Amino acid sequence: MRSHHAHVFGAAAMAVSLVVGAIPAAAKVDFGKSGEKIALVVGYQPYYTESWSGVVNNGKQFWKKYLPEGSTVEFQVGLQGSVIVNAMTGEKQHIGYMGDMPAIASTFRNLADRGGTDIRIVGIAGTSKQQCNIFLVRNDAPKFANGVDAVKWMDGKITSAPHGACTDRFARLAFDKAGIKPQSYLNQNIEVITTNFRAGKLDAAAIWEPTATKIEIAGLARRVASGEDFDALDGAIIVMLNDLISQRPDVVEAWMEGELDAQLFLADLNNAGEVAKMAESQTEQIDKKVLWGAMYGSDVAPGTVKLQLDFIVTDRVQSLLNDATAFLYSLPKKPAAAAKIREGGVDDSIARKVLEKRGLKSPLGVIKAQPMSAYKD
Repeated sequence: MRSHHAHVFGAAAMAVSLVVGAIPAAAKVDFGKSGEKIALVVGYQPYYTESWSGVVNNGKQFWKKYLPEGSTVEFQVGLQGSVIVNAMTGEKQHIGYMGDMPAIASTFRNLADRGGTDIRIVGIAGTSKQQCNIFLVRNDAPKFANGVDAVKWMDGKITSAPHGACTDRFARLAFDKAGIKPQSYLNQNIEVITTNFRAGKLDAAAIWEPTATKIEIAGLARRVASGEDFDALDGAIIVMLNDLISQRPDVVEAWMEGELDAQLFLADLNNAGEVAKMAESQTEQIDKKVLWGAMYGSDVAPGTVKLQLDFIVTDRVQSLLNDATAFLYSLPKKPAAAAKIREGGVDDSIARKVLEKRGLKSPLGVIKAQPMSAYKD
């Protein structure tokens, strides 16, 4: 089903500002007994390419193979990760797909002053250095030898990113590593960034997929740098209510079985066209070629990793979580209530069980960028 929010791709899909603040927790949900059918509500982000295993699981309905007979799943589009967190805090959604920043912030929601709802990271939808970590520049900017030179050019320029998002973390890291200071570093959402590129009022901006590819293909700006140039990782995370985890480990295991199938499907380049078609059917006003390019294509950096399907919290992923948590804790509003994720905030034990049962290891697959000419309608 298509979303009714045509503007959603322009929202700050990874922003965590709405995560801060107390929201009264809902009464504890009774998820039933092991083996009983269940009605799940899943918040997911088809407008955030890195979390597209949710799009695939929705489109292919892999979950039906594993959940108890008679179970139902309602997929609800989240305008941004923080919206999904807020819905989960009220226990209106039970499983969430989101960026690393809101996922980390959600793990602190069990604190009394943050709503009292225990939400935990249970798996990884994917990681990348060029899904959220992307720099675009105005079209008349010089040609650069590499991404580092491109960021150095931003010294004294007008730049932008949605602050508090993974793009913000990346932009600040890149500015620091390049040793530069922009004239201004504005807090703007993607709609404003797009408008300002069109009007020639912006020199550079950091944004995520698929919006980066949409702006690029529309000819409004050029892609010049990514996390590949600065060894900067970003990620998409799967979170669940601890009420669900504790009451129905059978359901959690079933969901992760379907998630594994979705990630394997996503990783197979033979399925690229079908994935783009599914994404098109679950979004609005984004061309299928843009969606294909966001996940599978690049003329700027062909052969580089567009997405790694980690599934579990490996050492590499844990390092990302540690860095992102420290960044969130450094913010004035502190969406993360401590410099490290609380004990128990990450529990991928069931995902690891599923992986071992299948005889597989992390990563499940790696998607490498194909030239855009490889796209077939």
